[in-house]
Amino acid sequence: MKTIYLLRHAKSDWKDEGIMDIDRPLNKRGLLNAPMMGIYYRKLNIKPQFIISSPAKRALTTAHIIAKELDYTEKNIKIEMDLYGANTVELMEIIAGLENTHDKVMLVGHNPAFTLAIAYLTEKNIENLPTCGLAQINLKIKNWSDIKENCGILSKLEFPKKLVL
Repeated sequence: MKTIYLLRHAKSDWKDEGIMDIDRPLNKRGLLNAPMMGIYYRKLNIKPQFIISSPAKRALTTAHIIAKELDYTEKNIKIEMDLYGANTVELMEIIAGLENTHDKVMLVGHNPAFTLAIAYLTEKNIENLPTCGLAQINLKIKNWSDIKENCGILSKLEFPKKLVL
């Protein structure tokens, strides 16, 4: 069995309209939520063996903050250019290409791809994976290359507003 963690980047800053989308940083709320959620994810015993991030500044910053809280060596975060702007098919190709030596992998990226991937893999149609939200999907596959529609079970869906309500 394999486990994929889909972690959407924390809340980003939209103040500077002249900045390119890929370069948008986290806003104040994002910078508060990411460490809080990292601590919470550690309490939930989330332990990815490998973390892959989109190159977008907001995703990579989120990946570094979460990795630090999960005691994952930040320098081992792989930047995957194709995660930025990926659609569901491209996301499945990234997952299918993962090394089988890793059973638990975290992808840090974006919507709508992550929300659509949850539906594709689990038949659970959630409205939206919120910023800094994490979906843990347990996949009924032996090899990453076996990834296919409805091969997973959504075992966790966590996000900041669940903690502050």
